Amino acid sequence: MTVFAPKSDFLRVLTERGYIHQCSDFAGVDELARTGSLVAYIGFDCTAASLHVGSLIQIMLLRWLQKTGAGKPVPLMGGGTTRVGDPSGKDESRKILSIADIEANKQSIKGVFSNFLSFGEGKSEAVMPDNAEWLTALNYIDFLRDVGRHFSVNRMLSMDSVKMRLERDQELSFIEFNYMCLQAYDFVELNKRYGCVLQMGGSDQWGNIVTGIDLGRRMGTGQLYALTSPLLTTASGAKMGKTAAGAVWLNADMLSAWDYWQYWRNTEDADVGRFLKLFTELPLDEIRRLEALQGAEINDAKKILANEATAMAHGRAAADQAMETARKTFEEGGVSTDLPTIEIPRAEFNAGVGVLTAFVRAGLVASTGEARRQVKSGGLRVNDASVSDERATLGERDLRDGAAKLSLGKKRHVLVRPV
Repeated sequence: MTVFAPKSDFLRVLTERGYIHQCSDFAGVDELARTGSLVAYIGFDCTAASLHVGSLIQIMLLRWLQKTGAGKPVPLMGGGTTRVGDPSGKDESRKILSIADIEANKQSIKGVFSNFLSFGEGKSEAVMPDNAEWLTALNYIDFLRDVGRHFSVNRMLSMDSVKMRLERDQELSFIEFNYMCLQAYDFVELNKRYGCVLQMGGSDQWGNIVTGIDLGRRMGTGQLYALTSPLLTTASGAKMGKTAAGAVWLNADMLSAWDYWQYWRNTEDADVGRFLKLFTELPLDEIRRLEALQGAEINDAKKILANEATAMAHGRAAADQAMETARKTFEEGGVSTDLPTIEIPRAEFNAGVGVLTAFVRAGLVASTGEARRQVKSGGLRVNDASVSDERATLGERDLRDGAAKLSLGKKRHVLVRPV
């Protein structure tokens, strides 16, 4: 078996760090990257007000494209395709969002990319178009005649995103069935507008991307290319970007830098080396040193992972502050004022707030029933002391520097402050 040896820094970095699952033409992509003329895009639908960690590997692909001088990154906002819904990897139809909600989500998502990419008019600077610009202007009959005629229903039915639904007897709406046609057309349109020749995405997008390459060939574009990354799970099989507490959002207004830092600090031992390669820009020699650490020392590697990943998404100052908060909280056993905080009116606090209610309001448990179960297992603590009485209330005696620290387990903490 011949092993491809990249000549471009872009493919070399992607290969060494484990970003590549499939590529339609390594040599073709490599040559364009070597000459700095590779224009590549990844589509991001606007189904929520923020992307989450599950999208981070795609953002890193665009970042490395720019950082290595390989060409121009194009993060495409899916203002048009979000109105349809991508069926890939879904057992049921997505909720149809209003146009106003899609637009609000798009504006919220945009801010994340400025932390990872440099935007502007230069050759290698990123641009962020919205496929609503061309999809909403399409005439349905013209689209069927000019574009739809190039699609084989037989082949569309063989796509995993369609086949999975049909095999499980899950409904696939006609509008979702058309999603791959719109995504393929995006590729052609981006080629016309920006000279885009490479579409990247997760491995579940391979069929859709190759369909775009085929449509481009039929509609007269030059050679187009596909590159996908592996779908990422943790060593224990959990999906990236999801925790028991919910999604790990990239927007600071939906998840604090502290909680983001904690997510990475809690990485499983077996994932540390892989995540350092994928989600930081540390040199590989340093990563090899860190992943070789054993026993308690692996925690030092996790702190570095948390700091580097948080610095990229939230800035170095926020990362350093999160690390200092963790040091005060865990190593000194103190109450850091930088922990997440909820405020309770002083009068209400003085009247006596039930400890179970306080944990619910702090977002540490979903209900008082869950709080009772945690009390029985010793999972709740106030100022590092276990809660044993579910009828207990918080009072002035619990305040330390004007706040009481509520803890769920060893790693989740919230301050309650009467105001």
